[in-house]
Amino acid sequence: MKSRREIFTKIFKQDKAEEIVPLPPYYKDISDFKKCADCEGECAKVCEEEIIKIVDKKPILDFSKSGCTFCDECAKSCPYEVLKVENKNFVNVLMEIDILKCLAWNQTMCRFCLDVCDDRAIKFLGLFRPEIISDICTGCGFCVRVCPTNAIKIKKRVDDV
Repeated sequence: MKSRREIFTKIFKQDKAEEIVPLPPYYKDISDFKKCADCEGECAKVCEEEIIKIVDKKPILDFSKSGCTFCDECAKSCPYEVLKVENKNFVNVLMEIDILKCLAWNQTMCRFCLDVCDDRAIKFLGLFRPEIISDICTGCGFCVRVCPTNAIKIKKRVDDV
């Protein structure tokens, strides 16, 4: 019989292993990223926001500096057609607010995420209690960068391929 400690340790280790990785929003099939192994990272070289990083020969998005503007340049530069402009979609992640970390959820005036959201996917109840509307959120990541308490977390988009 397993102890409670063993059960909880196993659960939390699994969650940690399943890290959500944002990908450029121009792919059709996730298996196509195998073709990136032969590439020199052209998409990362042309990214004007400098958020595309090549990790294990695969392009991922790093929202620590900025967000995705959906400028199409990464797709236009892709020599193996893994990324194509005609496949333009939302980023494969959703954002969620951790209400325990969020200043606005804890009665402190903060609207950094609202100010930076061009899609108007963040709604406030009065001056407080922001919520990210998943049907509107494109997963661009700009809100992640500006949050002073790192309250915005990346989650997997349910309809991801």
